[in-house]
Amino acid sequence: MSRRVLVVRLDSDGDVLLAGPAMRAVAAGADEVVAVVGPRGRQAAGLLPGVDAVAVWRCPWVDAEPPPVTREDTGATVAMLAALDADEAVVLTSFHQSPLPTALVLRLAGVPRITAASVDYPGSLLDVRLRPGEDLPEDLPEPERALAIAERAGYALPAGDDGRLAVTVDAAARQEAADLLAPHGVGGGYVVLHPGASVPARAWSPHRAAEGVAALAAAGHRVVVTGAPGETALTAQVAGRDGVDLGGRTGFGSLAAVLAGARAVVVGNTGPAHLAAAVGVPVVSLFAPVVPPERWSPYGVRRILLGDQGAPCRGTRARNCPVPGHPCLDSIRGAHVVTAVAALIDGE
Repeated sequence: MSRRVLVVRLDSDGDVLLAGPAMRAVAAGADEVVAVVGPRGRQAAGLLPGVDAVAVWRCPWVDAEPPPVTREDTGATVAMLAALDADEAVVLTSFHQSPLPTALVLRLAGVPRITAASVDYPGSLLDVRLRPGEDLPEDLPEPERALAIAERAGYALPAGDDGRLAVTVDAAARQEAADLLAPHGVGGGYVVLHPGASVPARAWSPHRAAEGVAALAAAGHRVVVTGAPGETALTAQVAGRDGVDLGGRTGFGSLAAVLAGARAVVVGNTGPAHLAAAVGVPVVSLFAPVVPPERWSPYGVRRILLGDQGAPCRGTRARNCPVPGHPCLDSIRGAHVVTAVAALIDGE
């Protein structure tokens, strides 16, 4: 009998990428893996090895801009999940999230076995429960936390899988990246600077990012500036005359291919940082301490963290910087980035 397992991670692309090792562990023991993700995580889910299908759920207790909870929407979600006819679900959450509302909806959809980590008493909502702080150590990196949940459900990585992040970058994405870079005379060996972030408090200010591009170019690097479709004004400002501006011109797959051709990537704590890690490229992480770097810094690759980790915003989970002048990141100057990139390249 075919065994279908739902792996649920309802956050953004970066969160879904960090769940990749857990997805592969489940895939090693199941016949079919359905990644159940939020709309902000759909692109990443489509690149993960081991994922056979993707289902999208805009979850009101997870999405950054949550829709209202209504009987109609909840009923439609239950029907969507029920139609998947799953044998079990593995619910992946971060330390600050409860899996129990999600488990309730999965139960209503008829999922017979559910595994998750929960501080709160789950009653009959969970069949397998991990207790944070007991079964899951504090400040465990997110990929290891997700993998521990999958392992408690009975799924382990296969022999030879090192547990790092990974994505599948197909030939079409690689060709698209090459076509974007070729008119600028850029082949391999460049540095990528990605100035945007989905959470404003985690982004280097535009004038500092522009300074970083100019300093890298002055140090002899070809600099490629990337960004989402809504960030084209930002990337144009940051690239200036010294960088190659690809803002808004890459899909998620071709962005992965652009990152894969870089010698190093300079980026804040946002999805492309984890995408760079997933293609094995060293990362200069401009890391605002609003969340713990132990949990969220680029995983499994050589990295250098820049940013004041003792700043007053530490641990606040703030979406907008609460400190005038954004000192945790704007204290980073172009020369600091040049030094960090050189250290990573010299370590190749």
